[in-house]
Amino acid sequence: MNLPERTAHLVHRALRRYHDHAEANALLGRQLARFDEPLRLAVVGPGRSGKSTLVNALVGAQVAPLESGGTAVPCWYRAGSPPRVTLYPAGAPPREYPAERAERGLATDLGDLPGTEAQHAAVDWPSRSLQELTVLDAPAAGDHASEQRLTAHTADADAALCLVPDPHRATTASTAPLRELHQHPIAAAAPVHTLTVLSRADELGACRVDALISARQIARKYRHTAGAGELSQDTIAVAALAGEAARTIDDTEFGALTALASVPKDDLATQLISVDRFADAELRSPVAPGMRHALLLRFGLFGLRLATTLIRQGATTMPTLAAQIAQRSGISDLREAIRQHFVDRAGVLKARAALIVLDKLLRSVPNAGARELHDELDSIVAGAHELAELRLLSGLATGRVTLPDELGDEAARLAGANGTRAAARLNLDRDYPPGSPPYREALFGALWRWRAYAESPVLDNAQRHAARLVVRSCEELAR
Repeated sequence: MNLPERTAHLVHRALRRYHDHAEANALLGRQLARFDEPLRLAVVGPGRSGKSTLVNALVGAQVAPLESGGTAVPCWYRAGSPPRVTLYPAGAPPREYPAERAERGLATDLGDLPGTEAQHAAVDWPSRSLQELTVLDAPAAGDHASEQRLTAHTADADAALCLVPDPHRATTASTAPLRELHQHPIAAAAPVHTLTVLSRADELGACRVDALISARQIARKYRHTAGAGELSQDTIAVAALAGEAARTIDDTEFGALTALASVPKDDLATQLISVDRFADAELRSPVAPGMRHALLLRFGLFGLRLATTLIRQGATTMPTLAAQIAQRSGISDLREAIRQHFVDRAGVLKARAALIVLDKLLRSVPNAGARELHDELDSIVAGAHELAELRLLSGLATGRVTLPDELGDEAARLAGANGTRAAARLNLDRDYPPGSPPYREALFGALWRWRAYAESPVLDNAQRHAARLVVRSCEELAR
């Protein structure tokens, strides 16, 4: 059995052991139900790190932040139609509120309920992006009290994005949310459920059109810093504001951007030298002051410089411009990283989350069979090759693990970087039956090669360890 199957089997056994404990029964039943739900992804970061902006970019609509009484409420965004908001006040029944799709996103009225009374909320929203992901706009990280609140809300997440707005000023405090997500021993032993996001990457390059090039170089260095390298699968540079604008641009904005792009290049560069100059009501521009102010709020200087440059270079339709801004903002890179590290391994990450919940339950509510269940849980965690594969892929992608020549690409493919199906791992053109000659030739050829690499005196200890993990991946295909 694979990790999700073994985990589900163990949770079923625990249900039988705790059949007379209502709270434990409900908790374990919830873990089983989550195997059939979309992956739950938390977006975590300090205030003004762009959390809600990034959530909007992922969802493809302006749905965050959700505020009640002027206070942001931690909110899960999930696929659902029609739009609906459900608030969960502390110590009171849930309250449902009508919602509708406005010009770019969510429109709702939560009345006068103080935000401090709302423990959390859930928004049902019709979005293709939410078919595979349920996204949490988590409470802002900060002092000790907010860290405790953050931990309580992210406990129900399978994976997380940890936002770092300024890596140059990163301190132990700025990586605290990342470390907090790995407090549990299982999480610390298998740090495979987080990605670090440099969420204001355009500012790292002074909002120049090529700012993301500089930011990606900074991200490569940041991958090796304490915290990010040890506890995160990868570090991705994203201009969150431009990414949100790309996903939510409308015809009026596109028309205004096209008008700006018609201004002579040097003149426009002078106008966009600062926010104050571009927003000046006396500026001679084909775009009215009110619209210029709105464009600054939506795109920022980087987004405006990028959009007008792309239009001059041929992005003369709104879909083309939106796609190119998304690509240049890093949001496309982030979505691909989420797919590769999280969505494609959703079953593994859900199993990992369920094992943590079960471990906490067995420790806090012991019964006659808890010791036996805990021994099996430890055995599952120790033998979970799927978690080791994820860590190997992260090491290969970030350079923490290096293999000579083209072995790194082959190791990543065999470990599932291109997909977890056998055909993708073995580089076959279609799904051959396991006993067929093409399947056996590809599988056993790879197995013999990597067994030799695992014993090669030319490779160092870390490289031989990586080779042994690849051998294990091949052996799993041979079963």
